[in-house]
Amino acid sequence: MWLSATGGKVVAWATVAFFVGITVPAKAQTLEQALSAAYRNNPTLNSQRAATRATDEYVPIALSGYRPQIFGSAYVGAQWAETRIDSGYAALQGTGSISQTKTYPSGFGVTISQTIYDGLKTANSVRSAESQVRGQRELLRNTEQLVLLDAATAYMNVLQNAALVDLQKQNLEALREELRAARDRFSVGEITRTDVAQAEASVANAQSELALAESNLNTANAVFFQVIGLRPTKLSPGRPIDRLLPKTQQLAVDSGLTRHPAVKSAEFAVDAGMSNVKVAEAALSPTLTLNGSASSDYNSTTNVERQTAAAATLNLTVPIYQGGAEYATIRQAKETFGQLRIEVDVNREQVRANVVQYWGALEAAKAAIESAQASVAANEIALRGVREEWRVGQRTTLDVLNAQTALFNARASLVIAQRDRVVASYAVLSASGQLSAATLALKVPVYNPQIHYNQVRDAWIGVRTPGGQ
Repeated sequence: MWLSATGGKVVAWATVAFFVGITVPAKAQTLEQALSAAYRNNPTLNSQRAATRATDEYVPIALSGYRPQIFGSAYVGAQWAETRIDSGYAALQGTGSISQTKTYPSGFGVTISQTIYDGLKTANSVRSAESQVRGQRELLRNTEQLVLLDAATAYMNVLQNAALVDLQKQNLEALREELRAARDRFSVGEITRTDVAQAEASVANAQSELALAESNLNTANAVFFQVIGLRPTKLSPGRPIDRLLPKTQQLAVDSGLTRHPAVKSAEFAVDAGMSNVKVAEAALSPTLTLNGSASSDYNSTTNVERQTAAAATLNLTVPIYQGGAEYATIRQAKETFGQLRIEVDVNREQVRANVVQYWGALEAAKAAIESAQASVAANEIALRGVREEWRVGQRTTLDVLNAQTALFNARASLVIAQRDRVVASYAVLSASGQLSAATLALKVPVYNPQIHYNQVRDAWIGVRTPGGQ
């Protein structure tokens, strides 16, 4: 049985199960299990987690500006030289006019450079990187919301389409029964050939609609596997999550404007943009570095066996003009910063619109369920009455077929409304920025991006990625 709390009143959702003969097995897949599987297995969500881990590395990259740079060098080789001296000068000196030398020089050295002041470029780069990390976490949270909403939608779509297939089968069987009855009455002359033809047309149309319903079910099953990573088998009915929703539409809007990850991500992007402006401006500041070097050279010349040198210098570099690119970069960073501030307002208005839209859809689904339940009850009574009147000749075959179709449509509308009721509740929670594995209390380990961040933030060396997260 499907249960829903609607305005404090418990509404039984067993109507469809009664119509289509659904029985819930002892070990059925539940909506919570499907959501947990999607949280673990969905490739889009796992890809975004990997992107978050990659973004974490921006912080140690930025922090490297505080650290020294050390390089080692070594060389070894052979050197040959030939010198030709003027013959007259050589005769005066008592030497030959041609001399040759061969040496085998080698050596090694170490250089070190430490930035002392860079116009706060490194400090602002770190702030920008940290803002990017926070923004990426919000993008991850937004992806989690979308995946969970897609999973709930896929789950309910399979349930809906399976119920519609069963309804189509029952409707087809009922129309075939009407066709058999029409043929029997035609054989004894109680009705005309037209009545039989109308029944045959209804059966043919129902067969076509059944084929379409089965096709829709196959599509829904494929999407279920794509999003959740499991084959849908023996799905138990889904339930709305009204208990987790804000009490009013305005509270849902307020929650979305302050908590939705799309808004939070845009706000962190603004912080990163402000820091990037300062990073660009640092190109106009002087740079102070401390440089040191030490080296040993062997056999550099014929009469030098070893030469050792060491040096330490304090270098100040003052930019005067660098072609103008630095000014263009600063202007570009400021324009980007302005764009990011506008994006915050764009995302807020989009969140507001989504909350209003889905809240309206939720209210409409609640009303549609009540209307469809009343319609089903009335059409059942009407069909029984029309059939009795048809048996005594007061109704035509077309009247019976129309009554049967009206009942089928009412039952289908109830199935669709119940599906919309559940999906809309998840959509409202997502639009308000609160749909997550933790909020739904899913029985699955919750991914914590802080773990990986802490593992790599202060790492000075190492090429292996941390395991576990």
